[in-house]
Amino acid sequence: MTDAAELRRRTRELLDTHPPATTDRPDFLRARFDAGLAWVHYPQGLGGLGAPRSLQSVVDAELAAAEAPDNDPRRIGIGLGMAAPTILQYGTDAQKRRLLRPLWTGEEVWCQLFSEPGAGSDLAALGTRAVRDGEDWVVGGQKVWTSSAHLARWAILIARTDPDVPKHRGITYFVCDMTDPGVEVRPLRQITGEAEFNEVFLTDVRIPDSHRLGEVGDGWRVAQTTLNNERVAIGGTAIPREGGMIGKVAGTWRERPELRTHDLHQRLLGLWVEAEVARLTGVRLRQQLVAGQPGPEGAGMKLNFARLNQEISGLEVELLGAEGLLYEDWTMRRPELVDFTGRDAGYRYLRSKGNSIEGGTSEVLLNIVAERVLGLPPEPRTDKDVAWKDLAR
Repeated sequence: MTDAAELRRRTRELLDTHPPATTDRPDFLRARFDAGLAWVHYPQGLGGLGAPRSLQSVVDAELAAAEAPDNDPRRIGIGLGMAAPTILQYGTDAQKRRLLRPLWTGEEVWCQLFSEPGAGSDLAALGTRAVRDGEDWVVGGQKVWTSSAHLARWAILIARTDPDVPKHRGITYFVCDMTDPGVEVRPLRQITGEAEFNEVFLTDVRIPDSHRLGEVGDGWRVAQTTLNNERVAIGGTAIPREGGMIGKVAGTWRERPELRTHDLHQRLLGLWVEAEVARLTGVRLRQQLVAGQPGPEGAGMKLNFARLNQEISGLEVELLGAEGLLYEDWTMRRPELVDFTGRDAGYRYLRSKGNSIEGGTSEVLLNIVAERVLGLPPEPRTDKDVAWKDLAR
């Protein structure tokens, strides 16, 4: 079994054969993947060594000390946090070999084609259709709120393949090539002025059956793997003490004593404690992940992440007064990633409003926590056994 000493040896060998100072970044990342040091808990040949997940920090520390390049995980978070675990669990050997390496190195960006104009909070009501045509599926419909679609080569896609069964049972999960004919990406300008989200129109897009993940009609179960990982990726990210948005507000408080009031001080202390509790809870959640797949607890983390971000950014604007209303750039940009800490307070305040929608609305997550974590009685669902085609829309 691979242990910490063996991982250090392998990492030093990688650094010796591919010195970061003289090796092109893509070449170094490919070599790291091939050495099994990308995500050590993945199988051999797929970027890992079948080692315990907890040992990834051993590799990361060695590479950080050597100032080796990383794969810019914030830029490719959808691929790393959502697509990769789903491909690993449900993909064929050919799919894993083709997709995981360029996903991890960042050479191919991923997006998520799940939500629709009429199926956001109730995702299982989606209406995008996929009809079998020989060895292909012909897909038509509209997706919305798609982060990074303007950058993506691949998308994880769920579509309805059987309208004659209840909504959760007639869905199939696909990998969609975003460069294929019939895929149209349009920007959605947000309250921040940016267009990091998109709407995506699919018009007679042909997807080979070889790009299907899981069984036909079993897409909802496959999608749960993606959604559970998404919530952990959003709400359970590893950060240092006073990292994230609370660090920005605390820094302003220390540097600008003329802004302080007793009321704001009490609120800042309360939010600082809550942010630290959330950070430590995230540590515990990641420890649980070592033993298996993420469960519904990730919904609670993501729920808390959204609430804290909105309260902290609101406090920051109040602390800065009129200065907090300034916004540096209102022109529509197409960013590669969301930057919560490198921008001004006005941006953080506006952008945090989306945190309670993306990755599952807070209302839906409250139901998940109530039913699957606390064991409370589920809400009545009158459409559970009704064929999708007979539902009112």
